[in-house]
Amino acid sequence: MAYKVKLNQFEGPFDLLVYLIESAEMNIYDIRISEITSQYLAHIRLMEEHDVMVDAEFLVLAATLIEIKSKMLLPRITPEGEEVEDPREGLTQRLVEYVQYKRRAAALEELMDAASMKHAKPQEDLTPWTGEPDEYLNMDMEMFMSAFRAFIYKRQKNEEMRQMREHIEREKMSVVKKKTFIERILRAAIGGIVRFRELLAPEASKYDKVVTFVSLLELVKSGACSVRQEGNFREIEVERVAK
Repeated sequence: MAYKVKLNQFEGPFDLLVYLIESAEMNIYDIRISEITSQYLAHIRLMEEHDVMVDAEFLVLAATLIEIKSKMLLPRITPEGEEVEDPREGLTQRLVEYVQYKRRAAALEELMDAASMKHAKPQEDLTPWTGEPDEYLNMDMEMFMSAFRAFIYKRQKNEEMRQMREHIEREKMSVVKKKTFIERILRAAIGGIVRFRELLAPEASKYDKVVTFVSLLELVKSGACSVRQEGNFREIEVERVAK
């Protein structure tokens, strides 16, 4: 009775041959045929010693290896000076194809395993929720255009509000940073007094001036400093309040 032989992890002669080549760290395109043939025959004898019926495919490949080994002993150049085809070429091509098919089969097996873990939800009866008739909007083109313009206007307003909120948040952060800057300047100033223009950069923008002034008012309100001005449009002096 014929049956499939599996020796350790090997299934078929090419599986064993690929394992031997990889274990010996050989290039599949440059097989050391004498070494591989000896190892292959040793595995065949091991199978026979364990009273395992050796499949005919193993014996055919063994004969092929022996034939290639004998051809490798012959001169590679003909008397006419032409180079003889490498006896290993046919075997190499079959090995490359075997490895490719084996990898594809492994990939398909992984896909099948993954598919077996997925379960489809059975279709449900949705009749109780679909019994009501569909509702259609009854409007002419003018009503449609009016509704569309209202939609666009609402989107624009929402975008403007978003930008405004971001601007306010940035201003809050600017005021916090500016207050810290003013307090640091006051601590470093002689007598704790500075002029308002000394809190501004030489080419300060209008926005920076406003933020600086608002920050100064916040500090005055919290009692961190005081300001005085002798007259309209005169210099504003800022004095740190000791705590």
